[in-house]
Amino acid sequence: MAYYEHVFVARPDVAPAQVESLLEELKQLVEEKGGKVGKTEYWGLRTLAYRIKKNRKGHYGLIDMEAGPEALDALDYRQRYADDIMRHITVRVEELSEEPSAILRKGDDKKRRDRR
Repeated sequence: MAYYEHVFVARPDVAPAQVESLLEELKQLVEEKGGKVGKTEYWGLRTLAYRIKKNRKGHYGLIDMEAGPEALDALDYRQRYADDIMRHITVRVEELSEEPSAILRKGDDKKRRDRR
């Protein structure tokens, strides 16, 4: 099995709690198909670089996983036909990182600078 990072963008009118539950559903789906999930992150409501389906914002989520092709196909199928998901992408990586992603670290760096 290989390592993957999966990022999705959900519609802005979805509640943050629903996005968190969606992350849990996807985690269970990967584990049911024989994969292992390293970490999941909710990045919050962020501004998009360009409009998607007339939306300027979207809720972002990240899943780090070790999975085979069956789990990837199930994940792709689930999100392709989900009404709440606007975009998704799965990228193969060399290794999974235990550290927070760059998106979450960016907010921590900003808080540290403000305290000084």
